[in-house]
Amino acid sequence: MKSQDIRSKYLEFFKSKGHTVVPSAPMVLKNDPTLMFVNSGMAPFKEYFLGQAKPVNNRLTDSQKCLRVSGKHNDLEEVGYDTYHHTLFEMLGNWSFGDYFKKEAIAWCWELLTEVYGIDKDILYVTIFEGDEADGTPMDQEAYDFWKAIVSEDRILKGNKKDNFWEMGDQGPCGPCSEIHVDIRSAEEKAKVDGKSLVNADHPQVVEIWNLVFMQYNRKANGSLETLPNKHIDTGMGFERLCMVLQGVQSNYDTDVFTPIIREIETISKTSYGKDEQVDVAIRVISDHVRAVAFSIADGQLPSNTGAGYVIRRILRRAVRYSFTFLDQKEPFIYRLVNVLSNKMGEAFPELKVQKQLIQNVIKEEEVSFLRTLDQGLVLLNGIIENASEAVISGEKAFELYDTYGFPIDLTSLILREKGLKLDEAGFHAAMEKQKSRSRSASEMSTDDWTVLIEDAVQEFVGYDLLQAQVRITRYRKIVSKKDGTMYQLVFNLTPFYPEGGGQVGDKGYIESANGNITYILDTKKENNVVYHLVKELPEDITKVLSAAVDVKQRNRTSSNHTATHLLHQALREILGEHVEQKGSAVHSKHLRFDFSHFSKVTNDQLEDIENFVNARIEGKLPLQEQRNIPLQKALDEGAMALFGEKYGDTVRAIRFGKSVELCGGTHVQNTADLWHFKITSESAVASGIRRIEAITGDAVKDFYTDNSAIYFEMKELLNNAQEPIKALIHLQEENSSLKKQVEVLLKEKAKQVKGELKNEIETINGIQFLAKEVDLDAAGIKDLSFELGGTLEHAFLVFGTEQNGKALLSCYISKSLVESHKLNAGQVVRELGKYIQGGGGGQPFFATAGGKKPEGIVEALDAAKSYVVNA
Repeated sequence: MKSQDIRSKYLEFFKSKGHTVVPSAPMVLKNDPTLMFVNSGMAPFKEYFLGQAKPVNNRLTDSQKCLRVSGKHNDLEEVGYDTYHHTLFEMLGNWSFGDYFKKEAIAWCWELLTEVYGIDKDILYVTIFEGDEADGTPMDQEAYDFWKAIVSEDRILKGNKKDNFWEMGDQGPCGPCSEIHVDIRSAEEKAKVDGKSLVNADHPQVVEIWNLVFMQYNRKANGSLETLPNKHIDTGMGFERLCMVLQGVQSNYDTDVFTPIIREIETISKTSYGKDEQVDVAIRVISDHVRAVAFSIADGQLPSNTGAGYVIRRILRRAVRYSFTFLDQKEPFIYRLVNVLSNKMGEAFPELKVQKQLIQNVIKEEEVSFLRTLDQGLVLLNGIIENASEAVISGEKAFELYDTYGFPIDLTSLILREKGLKLDEAGFHAAMEKQKSRSRSASEMSTDDWTVLIEDAVQEFVGYDLLQAQVRITRYRKIVSKKDGTMYQLVFNLTPFYPEGGGQVGDKGYIESANGNITYILDTKKENNVVYHLVKELPEDITKVLSAAVDVKQRNRTSSNHTATHLLHQALREILGEHVEQKGSAVHSKHLRFDFSHFSKVTNDQLEDIENFVNARIEGKLPLQEQRNIPLQKALDEGAMALFGEKYGDTVRAIRFGKSVELCGGTHVQNTADLWHFKITSESAVASGIRRIEAITGDAVKDFYTDNSAIYFEMKELLNNAQEPIKALIHLQEENSSLKKQVEVLLKEKAKQVKGELKNEIETINGIQFLAKEVDLDAAGIKDLSFELGGTLEHAFLVFGTEQNGKALLSCYISKSLVESHKLNAGQVVRELGKYIQGGGGGQPFFATAGGKKPEGIVEALDAAKSYVVNA
């Protein structure tokens, strides 16, 4: 059975049981502070489990893209070494929100597996929760009894809290679960070892394929459990593992989900899968990782140095280093696999086809960049090896290579072994743990349970129409972090405050009690469909009605910039082409940032056209036309633009200004005239195929022109009020360039002259021609002098010092013959001498420099240099 058919049969089956089929949510989470990525099938439905929103149907089914590479669920380092863990995987799920429970979930699970898919009952085992004394939870007798009615009792196993009690996190909905495991070993192996003894024992052919979670408890901050008012079903079946079982193979990578990618890797790298274990691991790593990276980019997350972007970059770099080390691939090639992936999965996930060119461009650029990093790292590692005085290389140095330059530690270890050296792994892990501890300490946060004051299931947002309102606090909780100290999250029955989302910052403002006391709202955020307001302290009387007021000036400026992003998007598509798509935005009160797909730099003429286009709409005084709570399909049919990577509900809000129509939940001005003027402040590249425009509107534009006008008149005054300041500046630049060339010639002549004078000062110590001298030359002059003078000597050891602009500079030149015969190293010399000038430096074994902030230490450093040749 082909993988496409396996997926569709699952969805059709649960559709026949009254479930609504919903599409996979974007894998990248943009507005959930608790998660970077969807890491389980239930993540997109958290608000339903928490009772903070209602689904269109209490029964849903889907195939959800998931990524497990960070936080509690992190399978990254296992990927490739076994045959059933993945970074990206599909989770087939069926969900019940307060509707059916254990009986139906168990019965339908068994029906689908054994009757629809035809899996032999004799290779299946099920587990149930054995109970936990510490939590006071009993054995799940109910699930046991339902299973016993359809499965032989010797195939029902009891599992502990680790294996059979599922939790969303440290707090929140949770409950016992029932897993279904499959034993696909050969008959001979089954005869030797009973399958039940291998359940949950990490055996590659005895694996879990489905987990039925019975959500019936809520975990509180103090660790205790309370029973949920409504019981829910949350199931997840690993699509890739199911394909392995139904296609009769022994590995997920032998299914048609992966084989087309593996064949392409074999063709490009001229290797064969299944003949060499190291090659096989590399191929599995690459075939898995390209899926994770491609889907992430399609969902709007580009590789970067922070947050979710760093995770994606790390996954891709892991693939590159495996191809570099074990497939001998020194040129980019992973981007070429995107075409195969798109052909294979594009029907089920159309974003892969639509975004294919962008995905290929971004991956290729990342490959080129990291291969360059690997080349640089190899040079640095060779330097460490050459200077090693022992057979064990410092773990701290290896960590610096890893942390600062991104050079993989396993590659470092491999190269050291090839050179007959060892890595101080304990030292490396100690340095790594030290950094992690610093990071954990900086981000550590404790969260109390909610204190409920008023039972209010649905919170109302009134901020589109009102900036002031009378509110009540329905619940609050305390949060404590090292960064912000003690804060409180307040939830109101209704709120005029817009929460951070869709690229727009959250509102600020205040709440005022009846006696006039003010509590400032420092930020507004949204989690699981609930808007909460951050304050430093609780209001005096938290049970009374409060007057809530949004900071009007900030809201108006932010709304102005948000409207500008819509007009900018329209302008880009009009002027650059219909291929332009929004790839991210940041809307603040002072400025806006807009990322978009485009494959070349935007020219100055195009930028001017874009500005003029937006300003024409501002001058046109286009009114806001807003449609709230309209069906998604109706909005799309009317021309509204939806963005890839965004999760839309069944009803949406459409914003129109003239011909610009977008689905958007943000705040906007009532008329484009409110923007006053639009000005682009910068245009740059973010990644291959992604450009970024930063711009301002309103008061910020006025300040921009005021500041630039002041700079212009100041510059003109410095140019003696030249009538044509641009020409005057060009003349100054040309004159400066000419003078620089003359100075360079003079300095070279000076260096030659100094060289002749210094030759007479060289002394020979232990057969080494030594000179340590302070000279009046710049860095370039000293380098010229060192090589000019050193080139005339056979065994030179030269150290020069100079003071430039209040800073000290030292340089050391050592003839290559001395480097080899006496194991002298200029880099090590300047690092030691640099201490005298309160600085440091480095370089190559034969020439290196150091800079410092203590010029008076130069003489002492030059005196100390002599010890190197005296003791040579």
